[in-house]
Amino acid sequence: MTVDTLAAAGPDAADRVRAVRQRHARRGDRGTVRGHAYTLYLVALFAAFYLVPVVHARSTSPASVSVGSLTEAAPLVCALAVAVCWGAQVAGRFWGPVVVQPFLLHVFMSTDIPPTRYLGTIARRRLTYVGATGLLSACAAAYLATDLFDHLDSAVQGLASGVGLSALAAFAWLWGQVRPLRDNLLVASAVGGGAALVAGVSRVAPDSGVGLWLLAGVLAATAAVLGPAALRAIGAVDLARLARESARASQAQTYAWTGTLHHALDLYRPEPSGLTSALIRPDGRLRGYLAQGAIRALRTPGRASAGAALLLIGSAVLTHGVAGRGQGPGSWLWALGALCVYLGSGWVGETWRGLRDELTLAPLFGERWGGTLARTLTWPVVAVTVGALLGGGFAVLVRWDHHSGQLGGTALLVAGSVVMALGARFLREMKLDLPLELLLPVITPFGDLSGLRVIAWQFDGFVVVLMGVALMAALPSAAGAAVVAVCVAAGCVWTGLRRTGWAHRGLFSRLGRG
Repeated sequence: MTVDTLAAAGPDAADRVRAVRQRHARRGDRGTVRGHAYTLYLVALFAAFYLVPVVHARSTSPASVSVGSLTEAAPLVCALAVAVCWGAQVAGRFWGPVVVQPFLLHVFMSTDIPPTRYLGTIARRRLTYVGATGLLSACAAAYLATDLFDHLDSAVQGLASGVGLSALAAFAWLWGQVRPLRDNLLVASAVGGGAALVAGVSRVAPDSGVGLWLLAGVLAATAAVLGPAALRAIGAVDLARLARESARASQAQTYAWTGTLHHALDLYRPEPSGLTSALIRPDGRLRGYLAQGAIRALRTPGRASAGAALLLIGSAVLTHGVAGRGQGPGSWLWALGALCVYLGSGWVGETWRGLRDELTLAPLFGERWGGTLARTLTWPVVAVTVGALLGGGFAVLVRWDHHSGQLGGTALLVAGSVVMALGARFLREMKLDLPLELLLPVITPFGDLSGLRVIAWQFDGFVVVLMGVALMAALPSAAGAAVVAVCVAAGCVWTGLRRTGWAHRGLFSRLGRG
């Protein structure tokens, strides 16, 4: 496909864009009818064996989460709206709706067609898909997990709120990509303030329908204002930056389809900038291990801020969940807090990624193993410990009456959960390419379960944290649960070192060697 071919397609820009897309759709690796039929077959099997039984079980049993009256449901939906909008904006900053395949974008950029012609069509189609998918997912989750749809009036209001929420999420996704950071912060602040106002009104005026109806109206109005502005901003998008984003997205998609999702995520890690000379003292020597870790974290301030916030929030939620274990949602809060600590500790994992490269790549100036443990453990352990103490201490101060009577056991369980989350993060950072033996079939009466092994390997950190929390919660003794957590963390460290092939290098025999 050349520029001359596009010019021969007709004077109308829409016809020329359509000609490019049709020619690109007829390329050699396009999907076949048999492939589409097999996809529909898999969808039908999933619906018959998983979706239908779940829906039937929900229809014949009470909901697991009761939202009570509509007045109580409105603040929860407001918090969900804020989280979805902010998450959509962040996702748009990395992979937005106008990211296209690099070759197709190169062809369009080689013509005189304005970007609004070819990018606008793609954006509208994807926003429609995302909005419809988000609405169906929100309705399905609300029906399966809550009792919001048990009555007609609450079902109508919940459906109206879901429509507004899905529309806002779709347009926020586009807004996050096409607008600068300042505009994104402005929209995020406006959405947060509007949600707080709606939640406050629903509390002050406890009418049966004012909360969700008001929220649905605010969401619809915000989407109506944000959508046209975001679509108009497509014409001013930086095509050079879009080309780089498209190339990175194509490479990440290749990694994801070949079973190395962690490599795909590593492509979106922000590059460090500045403070390079701060790592070296005036006399030419490197600074201490703790100072090195802090300076490396400051070289990516956005990622460090997000990680620190997740670590503090996760520690507070973890402490509250551990203190209320066995009572209502205590176990769920425990697992959620541990997962937040696991995610928040990623910003201190650069030291462990350096250790992985050091163990797997050939040494440039000979091997030197002196102080390996101190060098790789000082900053992550100190940073996560301080964050856990601050977040946990805040949770204890806020609800001292709930935590004071069992402070010792709570502290022991929180410490064990944090250690286990650190071990799971170490296991994730030591990950290399997908082992080929995981692709071998595992024949069982339920079919080939090799895909489950691949999924477990891809998300091994989450699996370790969730299984570890479940095992700790099942034990009656806090000391025994803490010992189990330490053993799980030690197993993660052992497995992570084995992934790098340390046994062939004699790591432990050289730890004290200078």
